[in-house]
Amino acid sequence: MVDDLTELATEAALEAERQFVLTLGGFALEIPGANLVTHEKIPAPRFNFVQEIGVGRERQSAFFERALDHYFQRALRPTFRVPLPVADHVDSGLRRFGFRPRPVPLTLLLSTGEKPSTLGENVDVRVAERAELDLVASFWTTPGERPEFRAALDVAWSHPNPHEQLRPLLAFLENEPVASALVYRYRTSAGIHAVATQPSARGKGVASELVSFALKNHPAGPDVRYSIFADSARLETRLDRLGFRRARAFQEYDLPSDAALEIPPAGPPLSPQWRPPRRPAKGPG
Repeated sequence: MVDDLTELATEAALEAERQFVLTLGGFALEIPGANLVTHEKIPAPRFNFVQEIGVGRERQSAFFERALDHYFQRALRPTFRVPLPVADHVDSGLRRFGFRPRPVPLTLLLSTGEKPSTLGENVDVRVAERAELDLVASFWTTPGERPEFRAALDVAWSHPNPHEQLRPLLAFLENEPVASALVYRYRTSAGIHAVATQPSARGKGVASELVSFALKNHPAGPDVRYSIFADSARLETRLDRLGFRRARAFQEYDLPSDAALEIPPAGPPLSPQWRPPRRPAKGPG
C-alpha cells in the first residue's frame, strides 16, 4: 500500500463517499464547478451537499442559482463544501444567499496503513449479521424514517453493484449494542461512515474501537485504503492516533436553522424549443 497521501487517493476517497450516498438511494448531478450530491429521503447534511466548488468569479451567479434551485425545489437544505483556502468571491457569494461558515473545518483523513492499538475497555466489535438489520438502522433513524432507510440499506448490503461492498459494524458493552458504523468500499477506497454511539456509552472508547476494528480486520476486503471525515479538532487528534492523516480540508457553509426556503412558483408552460425537422412530402411516384 502506498504510504504517502496522494492526490489520487484523496479523489478516490471523495468518489467513494459520493457512491455511498448513491448506493443508499441518492443521486449526484455534475455541473460545471461541482457535484450536487442529493438524497431526497434522507434530509441530512452528509447526504445533501455540494462537493468541490471550483467556480470562477464571472460564472458564480449562474452556478449558485442552479445549485440552489436543484435543492430548494426538493425542499432540501444543502451544505456547501469548499476546499480551503476559500476564494473571496465564493465566500461572499454564499453569504449573499444567506449561508454561513461553520466554526470548524471538515477534514478528510486517509489511513497510513499503521495498525492501531486497542483504546476501549471491554468493547466487543464485530460485523453485523443480516438478521440485525433493524438494529443497525435504528442507530440513525426515527421509527418513522426507518422503513425507507432500512430498505435502502438491505439492498446495498445484500445486492451490491460491481466494485462495491457495504459492511455494517456493531459495538457491544457488556453484551449490549451501543454503537454502529457503516464501512463502504468502492473499488480500492473504503470510507468509515455514520459512526453513531449511544449517549450512555460515550467517552469509553467505543467509537475508536469501531474504527480500529475496520483498520485491523478489513471487513470490506484486503488491499483497500480507508478514509474518514472529522468535524472537530478533538476528533482529528483521536483519528491521528489511529493512523489517519489529513488529506484535504473544507470550509462548510449552511443555512441558519431559522432561514425559510422560498420556493418560487412554477411559471407558465413553455413551448418546446426544438422540433424534429419536417420531412418533405413525397410526390406521386
